[in-house]
Amino acid sequence: SGKLPTRKLLFILCIVLVLGFIYYSAWKLHLHVWAPKTLYDKQGFLLKLDEELPPELKLKYGNLSKGACKPGYVAAKMAAIYPKFVKLAPMFLDQNYKRLGKINNYLPPFGVKTQDSIIDVILTATKKYGLDKYLESLKCKRCIVVGNGGVLANKSLGSHIDGYDVVVRLNQAPVSGYEKDVGSKTTLRITYPEGAFQKPKHYENHSLFVLSAFKPQDFKWLRQMVFKEKLVKGFWKSVANYVPREPADMRILNPYFIQEAAFQFIGLPQNNGLMGKGNIPTLGTVAITMALHNCDEVAVAGFGYDLNNPNAPLHYYEPVKMSIMKESWTHNISKEKEFLRKLVKAKVIMDLTNGI
Repeated sequence: SGKLPTRKLLFILCIVLVLGFIYYSAWKLHLHVWAPKTLYDKQGFLLKLDEELPPELKLKYGNLSKGACKPGYVAAKMAAIYPKFVKLAPMFLDQNYKRLGKINNYLPPFGVKTQDSIIDVILTATKKYGLDKYLESLKCKRCIVVGNGGVLANKSLGSHIDGYDVVVRLNQAPVSGYEKDVGSKTTLRITYPEGAFQKPKHYENHSLFVLSAFKPQDFKWLRQMVFKEKLVKGFWKSVANYVPREPADMRILNPYFIQEAAFQFIGLPQNNGLMGKGNIPTLGTVAITMALHNCDEVAVAGFGYDLNNPNAPLHYYEPVKMSIMKESWTHNISKEKEFLRKLVKAKVIMDLTNGI
């Protein structure tokens, strides 16, 4: 009689082992047939980036006359493909920046931790924290982020670019002499100390000078530019020692856009929230992230690195070749491209030079 339970136990054990083996094999081969198929990638974006607008957006934007600005379009489209998207993120730091929880927990470049006192000094001097009155009053803002890519050359997009309400330019990309291709209007130029024009003559009149701070030293530098003080050392290359702008025309870009682009959108390594290998987005992607939160429609031009074409020009204004990009320590170009492609595919942004 003692044999029966033993047989039963062996039988059950065999079944458990067989089931275990089947389950393990299926897991190994990713044959989780019974697991629900996920709709989102690991970043939280829809896998199926439909060309079609969701019905409620179709209703809202379908009847607008061709070419009319679509209020709220980018945020609505973004939320449709990335449900975690929250529109509220001011372009520049203002005197309420300490209420922005997400940037107070991180050191630069992802936040403002340890930088309060210097930021307060800068903001007290600049006294202005937004775009100009006219742009702030627009019910619908169309923005273009002009990248520095060689893909911009000989496209004659200048007058088209100038037709946007807000024209964002980056670092030392010149306008003078290239107007036919890149336009002549600059609303804001986003840069950091090592990326800023060193010769005052290159600065356009009437544009905002916007600092994107990557390290504590960058805030010190901006303070020196605001108060026209003598420059401290400690940069990885020579930097501008004078910016021909009044304090009222200087701004600090909200570092939340660096944080969101890096950790949420692109999925770069967090490195405990510190700047490190391959975890900093390019300034272009940071500017696009800023536009997603602050514009109703967003276009880009001059974006996209064709790393398969090492002899292509990297920038529209100098003969440096694409091959130099392969050596980038701070950026992850392929992951970044993946993110920008999602935006283009889902028609969140329009790529005028088809480089992404």
